[in-house]
Amino acid sequence: MRRMLRAAAAVTMAALAVVLAGCAGLPASGPVFAGLPPGAAAPPDFSFIAQKPQDGASPEQIVQGFIDAGIGPEGNWAVAQLYLAPTFRSTWNPIANTTIDDRAAREYVADGDDKVTLTVTQRASVDGTGAYKPTEGGRTPLQFALDKVDGQWRITKAPDGIVIGADQFTSVFHQYPLMYFSPGWRYLVPDVRWFPANNAATRITQQLVDGKPSPWLAESVTSAFPDNLSLDTPSVPVTGGVAQVELSGPVLSVESATLGRMQAQLARSLSNAGVTGVSMSYGGAGLNAETAAVASTRIEARALAGTDKGFGFLSSDGTIEPIGGITEAMRRIEPVAVDLAADYSAAAVRTSSGAVARVPAKGAILSLDGRADLVDPAIDSRGFVWSVPADAPDGLRAYNPEGHPVSVAGGAFANASHVTAIAVSRDGTRLAAILTVGGQPQVVVFGIVRDADGVPKSLGEAVSLAPLPGRGIDVTWLDDSALGVLATSGGATVEIRQLVGGPSTSTSAPDKVTTIAGSSGTTVRLRGGDGTLYSQRGSNWEQAGDGILVLGTVQGMPQG
Repeated sequence: MRRMLRAAAAVTMAALAVVLAGCAGLPASGPVFAGLPPGAAAPPDFSFIAQKPQDGASPEQIVQGFIDAGIGPEGNWAVAQLYLAPTFRSTWNPIANTTIDDRAAREYVADGDDKVTLTVTQRASVDGTGAYKPTEGGRTPLQFALDKVDGQWRITKAPDGIVIGADQFTSVFHQYPLMYFSPGWRYLVPDVRWFPANNAATRITQQLVDGKPSPWLAESVTSAFPDNLSLDTPSVPVTGGVAQVELSGPVLSVESATLGRMQAQLARSLSNAGVTGVSMSYGGAGLNAETAAVASTRIEARALAGTDKGFGFLSSDGTIEPIGGITEAMRRIEPVAVDLAADYSAAAVRTSSGAVARVPAKGAILSLDGRADLVDPAIDSRGFVWSVPADAPDGLRAYNPEGHPVSVAGGAFANASHVTAIAVSRDGTRLAAILTVGGQPQVVVFGIVRDADGVPKSLGEAVSLAPLPGRGIDVTWLDDSALGVLATSGGATVEIRQLVGGPSTSTSAPDKVTTIAGSSGTTVRLRGGDGTLYSQRGSNWEQAGDGILVLGTVQGMPQG
């Protein structure tokens, strides 16, 4: 009787865990897969109970139990390994790959007594480095072989990695941005990875010290960690919130400035894993590293807007706070789109005539691009203004502060038939775009490759983040790792928050909105075609103003 009660309790707790995971997880179908909203805290660590194999289980039941045990990463998936033959346990690598699928669509088919095929509908995957990649939802067969061990069926052959339901993923895996430097060591740039919460500090540090940036970002960022340094121990213990990072290699020859940058990368990368401090050491002795200072990418909390009262930051009472030089310059043109530089020294502007101009706080306005049908321009952290015609994506250009153009098209831009919108990340390392490729509108991001002087040379490998449910409208950077996207879906408009390197969430948006802009924290603002300003509060859109002639975006704030 006690054994039966224990079994019943375990089943009840496992069912409860699955229900809880389903409340905050990913939907099983549709073009946008919901996950954690960008910037939101990780979900609580539910104690999923992976069930051990039962005596007398069939080969199909053993494979199903093994797959279901993917929710239990404790002890390197110790429960899942109980379904494996002892001789196979040392061969199977659970972290080589994670398949994120639609659990309801799993199909198990036995082929005789010793073989089982599981066919899954894949939604996304996470590779051995923690990099997330969406997939097109195709059906994938996975082959398993079994044999009897002490009278019980056990798996003797299986693909490396685990399979986990899309509704469970963000409760078992959490997002952890690995931080790299922008060229010139000014900003820290996130490269989002996904690891189980248990032992996350070790996985983060291993990838940061001994790994590399994601291939699409590799030419656009840099790491302070020299290639000839590595972790000296297989784990990174955390004591009192402080991660103990023991290094090996020629550590003592590393300059103090480099040590400070290494410390900055580690501290920011580990902060999402509950680490409050980092102690680097060599040969058991602590290294004296002063964390390097980095520039912030925070922006003004108020909306950047133009009304009949002028252009500047919009206060709650409808008044405009002017921006030195910029506000006065805007009176001389008719802006319909504005992207303001981080130091407020200049803005990229599309005018009512359709041309793109550079509007400085001091000096003459520069007319940069007069080609037909230009999309809204962007200005980057180096002062380059980016511009492209909607129907000529391979005509992408970046104009330097003196107004001279550089052609930088490449990758998917050369293959696209249409570009709807572009946005440059506040650290200047990435370009996001809504492109139409092969007739499908999609959100794409690229690394920006620059020369030693910071001049854009090319775009890196294209990463398609998600197909859109309908026509794209606008895109903006909400923060360092998340995009805000406006698109149509059927006869409605949706606002999508797309994590660069992760899933997305989608909410309904007011009809006929034309522009999206981020703010401090998680605030998102929209401009309607009639000049109404909307601000999101929870799942609702509140009217925050009217008479908005232009809703601008901002690349940062002036820093002392």
